[in-house]
Amino acid sequence: MDSKDIQRIAVIGAGQMGHQIGMLCALGGYETIIQDMNEQSLIEAENKLEAIIDKWVHKGKISPDAKEAAFQRLSFTNTLKEAVSNADFVIEAVVEKLDVKQSVFKEIDEYAPSHAILASNSSTIVNSLIASATNRPEQIVNMHFFFPPLVMDCVEVVMSEKTSEKTAQTTMEVCKQINRTAVLLKKEISGFIANRILGALQKEAVFLYENGYADFEDIDTICKKALNHPIGPFELMDLSGIDVGYFVMQQRYSETGDPEDKPAACIEEKVQKGELGRKTGKGFYTYHTYHTQGVKQ
Repeated sequence: MDSKDIQRIAVIGAGQMGHQIGMLCALGGYETIIQDMNEQSLIEAENKLEAIIDKWVHKGKISPDAKEAAFQRLSFTNTLKEAVSNADFVIEAVVEKLDVKQSVFKEIDEYAPSHAILASNSSTIVNSLIASATNRPEQIVNMHFFFPPLVMDCVEVVMSEKTSEKTAQTTMEVCKQINRTAVLLKKEISGFIANRILGALQKEAVFLYENGYADFEDIDTICKKALNHPIGPFELMDLSGIDVGYFVMQQRYSETGDPEDKPAACIEEKVQKGELGRKTGKGFYTYHTYHTQGVKQ
């Protein structure tokens, strides 16, 4: 289908990624519905979006009328069938586990209209592994937003060998409509581009830390002061969620079988302790104020 035919978008998962992706779609003019099985997650998502957009209004980034119009286009449901049954475009933003995504896509494929494009916001899992759970592999694509989606102006749109050119180009146009810079990757690889480069940096940072060459705070300082990075690798892991990185490493290891891809000991220890970063109040650093969020959705 053509991009001009995209009127209704469903976002599956109301976590730290999904609710902001949904807001981007609503701001872009699409009738948008955010779905999550957890009713409390939907309430928290709406409250967070109200707070974010209120700040935008206060700062003059958006008018009160534009805010009101966006929220009129936005709705919430805990029923997946209701969310996707009339959708032209579906964006999955659930936990970074292949079996979960395959299960979700199988259900979406059953209920979504035959013309609908199904996109995954996975940060590492290639869409060909997910498309196998559907009957429309040519309409499956990766649409990888970066955290936080309302701030980060980049989307990796990734094709598999079965993704059609029409699907890819329509997805690129949707990105343009929601005011995001999209980059089209015509050859898929686990982790795509940004996260493979970032993962290599984080792996080296963790190696240096675990082997006693420098404390994590000093490594962050060097990356910021010497390399001019806006945030250090350990600060970034805390921001995005240590469990998110852990699931990504587990998925990579399951695909490659390479021990080098297994989560590092300090990462595994943090996950076991529930020290997941900013969202739990403690990760590598300790935070005085926080709110509880689910894993990346």
